[in-house]
Amino acid sequence: MPLAAEPLSGVPMWRPVRGGNAFEITVARLAQAIRLGLVPVGERLPPERELAERLQVSRVTLREAIAALREAGFLESRRGRSGGTFVVRASGDPADGHAPDAVELAREMGDALHDALDFRRVLEPGAAALAATRALSAPDRAHLVACLAAARTRDPLTRRVNDSRLHLALAAASGSTSVAASIADVQLRLDRLLAAIPVLRRNLDHSDAQHERVVEAILAGDPVVARQEMEEHCDATAALLRGLLG
Repeated sequence: MPLAAEPLSGVPMWRPVRGGNAFEITVARLAQAIRLGLVPVGERLPPERELAERLQVSRVTLREAIAALREAGFLESRRGRSGGTFVVRASGDPADGHAPDAVELAREMGDALHDALDFRRVLEPGAAALAATRALSAPDRAHLVACLAAARTRDPLTRRVNDSRLHLALAAASGSTSVAASIADVQLRLDRLLAAIPVLRRNLDHSDAQHERVVEAILAGDPVVARQEMEEHCDATAALLRGLLG
């Protein structure tokens, strides 16, 4: 069976990864290729060195992205002369109990999904920056720290709720009720979708680190870094959603 690399040489998924979210973007590119059937079920991904060169990411980042999709059940690594990394199912296959719901939700949202992601990308970084300019009370600071700690849980039954609570606490720290209400609205629009996508542990690690940097910047009174870190976090989430769900 020929490698999938050759017919995919001009596919946009393999264009160089740019920006500060290399892991999430790499996962998204691989997931897009799988979901669109550009690497069909049963075929191999291009060799690791070639794919890393095309995407212009380190082989460590590529391996982490492949490991995340392997853990989620989309890829399988095989050893031997005919080995490699093979696609074992497409993102929307019913083999994953979460994927069909997520794909259906994304279809129902249509353009509203991209609108919500764009709105969040504008709103939440601004709220984080605004929060960093405020003189937060000791209870407010303690509340942010407590929400950050709770959001680190890996319990699938509480992770999504605690993640949302942290984002709402960050919004409240901005001091603007209008901003906080708008962020609550966009969180609600995206919540079911975020809860339905496959859990990628490497992404959770990345998300936890980004959350921590946002909170640290707010507590340090650094609006520039708070905005930058929240932008990176929103971009990472959007990349995964768009890659996994289209």
